[in-house]
Amino acid sequence: MLSEVLQGTESGGFVIIRDTACYSGRRLLKYYINCALKRGDAVHVLGFEVPEHELCAGLDSNYLHLFHFHSAYIDPLGWTKQSLFTVKDFSATEITRLLQETHHAKASVLVIDSLSWVVRHHDTVAVCQELHKLRKGGFVRMIFGLLHTDLHQQGIVGTVSHVASTVISVTPMNNARYAMAKTSQRKKSGKVMQKEEFFSLTEDLTLSIETKPNQTGNVQTDLHTKSEVDPTSHLTFNLHLSEVEREAREKVALPFVFSEEKKSALLRPGRGSGRIMYEPDANDDIDEEDPDDDLDV
Repeated sequence: MLSEVLQGTESGGFVIIRDTACYSGRRLLKYYINCALKRGDAVHVLGFEVPEHELCAGLDSNYLHLFHFHSAYIDPLGWTKQSLFTVKDFSATEITRLLQETHHAKASVLVIDSLSWVVRHHDTVAVCQELHKLRKGGFVRMIFGLLHTDLHQQGIVGTVSHVASTVISVTPMNNARYAMAKTSQRKKSGKVMQKEEFFSLTEDLTLSIETKPNQTGNVQTDLHTKSEVDPTSHLTFNLHLSEVEREAREKVALPFVFSEEKKSALLRPGRGSGRIMYEPDANDDIDEEDPDDDLDV
């Protein structure tokens, strides 16, 4: 699914790449930027964490005329007034203005590097509302955002991720060459598709996807299959029955199950069986024709 994320034709797609300090998702973000440029899309980057030259490294130079970097790296909070765009300017209205200034005929791709800067300095609900406006405004064909999950509470990560149509969570593996991506994609029909993939990205942003990468000198463990360990192997007593013990157990009569012989003995009246005898006394007023005569009805 990693290679299929950019192939979606639905307008207003929103992709979040979730990473941690253990593995950065920025190279995967650059891969999608490069793919969008090669496709002929204008790409606008709101850069908070790295300078423009670092993000451009590895991108195809033939398409850099479609790349637009709105730098907030020098002064992301606007303290020294050196950045034309700051975290405080994050709104659908301001971002749409930036996109309209380039005068591109078709909708652009918006890249937010990273969403963590925005979420840490704005109310989470307000951020989701602005992202929703951008998706529905028509000026943005697709949004890509990098989110560092270890910088936020789990509830905040879940709230922002809920707005996205695709969430890609990247984690490292024992093999330094490969990483694992868990992709969850929600279609407009409501159908949710999920997939786990092993991938590697070279310096020139060539994506390689493997179902089960090989490790030199190590046995690769498939993350989809959990190791089967018998939880009863270290017990001091035996929970399993042999065939002989199983047959003996099946022959034991259960206390609440009556055999036919026992049923007959219980139902057959025997000598000395009890009977109820009733003899009316003088105070009894029994009318054979109207037995309910004594009732006040």
